[in-house]
Amino acid sequence: MKRAVILVGLISLVACQVPRPISIPGITRAPDSAEEALEAYYKTLPDDFYPRAPAGLPLPASDQPLTRILVASCLNEEIEPAPALEKIAREKADLFLMIGDNVYGDRDGKNYTVNQADLDELRESFSDLAARPDFQAVRAAHPMMVAWDDHDFGANDAGKDFPFRRLAERIHERFWGLEKQDVGAWPGTYYARTFGPEGQRTQIIMLDTRFFRTSLTPTDEWGVKGKERYIPSKDAHQDMLGTDQWTWLENQLQKPADLRLIVSSVQVLPTDGHGWEAWSRLPKEQERLYSLIDAAHANGVVFVSGDRHTAFLYRKDGVLPYPAYELTASSLNVAFAETTEEMDSAQIGAGYPPENFGAIDIDWATGTAALSIKANDGATVRETSVKFK
Repeated sequence: MKRAVILVGLISLVACQVPRPISIPGITRAPDSAEEALEAYYKTLPDDFYPRAPAGLPLPASDQPLTRILVASCLNEEIEPAPALEKIAREKADLFLMIGDNVYGDRDGKNYTVNQADLDELRESFSDLAARPDFQAVRAAHPMMVAWDDHDFGANDAGKDFPFRRLAERIHERFWGLEKQDVGAWPGTYYARTFGPEGQRTQIIMLDTRFFRTSLTPTDEWGVKGKERYIPSKDAHQDMLGTDQWTWLENQLQKPADLRLIVSSVQVLPTDGHGWEAWSRLPKEQERLYSLIDAAHANGVVFVSGDRHTAFLYRKDGVLPYPAYELTASSLNVAFAETTEEMDSAQIGAGYPPENFGAIDIDWATGTAALSIKANDGATVRETSVKFK
């Protein structure tokens, strides 16, 4: 009962964004902000408040070269079955990257719902995911690395202004068992791991494109091709990653690796094919990312993304010292169409909207990686090859 009273007060505080006295255990003064008040409240929540994923496999050993990595995004935990997820559980791979919208924690059925301060809908969604047999099979089959996107962040298209982002981070890290690792020690959900010996090193960088991201600029022509929801921002202070994550990324890119997968929940390379969320909607940040990779002399970068409910392959020249490639794998079970006319100037062939996942097959002898889009039965429907050495 006491927790409910506190929660009602916090919701009122967040709604008006005006600091006011509120009774929270251990806090004797008025909080300076709504987020501070919420943070104090969140620290009082018991461990059983948080849903947990089934136990997973440990990551590959740091000296183990990776030869096959699977990639997927966009799983609505309320929709069954999910043949693509079932197929992933039967595939052979060294690692599985689940890269955002891993649940739809801002929806109840077909309707969007507004999460309250305790993120009730988001927690319910993660509990539902943990109970799915196909997800349990994947957890038992593959070591996993994870990123989040808006729907497992807690609000559609949200960024740093989402008032409950700090609890969303706690839910994410506890569900995936990350809270006691390095990522649990800092704000945001970004982290990196490297696998393989010298000459066969794969670095995987999981970015957080939600926790620190500034607002996007709404379109002036709703639904018009190339301007569907957002147009490029002209804000001089636009930010995708936040100061600390940018510094961290610069340091990561200076570490030795032969192949680097930079995982961004939203697309990196496309600029003119659509007006949905993407790095191109914050163009100064997109250029900053390219410049950072160039300045760090970071070889072997391949971008990996999700979000779009369509799978794509891209190649873009001139933004890095070598051709830049991107694999977009989306979605596992939230497909909206059979075909798409979308075509970006960097796009390789047609997009693939039906249910899908991605695969990255690494040939260390030739220094190449095959980027593949797989149908939900595992058949290869799109493919390109990257020369990273």
